[in-house]
Amino acid sequence: QVQLVQSGGGLVQAGGSRRLSCVVFGNIFSIKTMDWYRQAHGSQRELVATMTSGGSTNYSDSVKGRFTVSRDNARNTMYLQMDSLKPEDTAVYYCNEHYWATSDDVREVWGQGTLVTVSA
Repeated sequence: QVQLVQSGGGLVQAGGSRRLSCVVFGNIFSIKTMDWYRQAHGSQRELVATMTSGGSTNYSDSVKGRFTVSRDNARNTMYLQMDSLKPEDTAVYYCNEHYWATSDDVREVWGQGTLVTVSA
């Protein structure tokens, strides 16, 4: 059973920074993609950052230049560094991973979500 356990949410002032962590527990064959999503109150969940197994990254226009996704393979952890935060970044943030359980079996797992609140 693969699980993603998140930490790092909380209250931060506008202009400040916050780093979210997502630890992967369990055995996987190989990682396919690692993503960060967010969902603001009353809104749909949106994709904000993606990292492929090869290390390529992509960001939504709303966070580009302010957020950085990374991973530490030795710690089985991926991160979302959020800088220059704005009140509109307030949301529950979720990590997501697509991985190969075996060489031909791709699965998906979500973290439990963590709330980031940015005060004006």
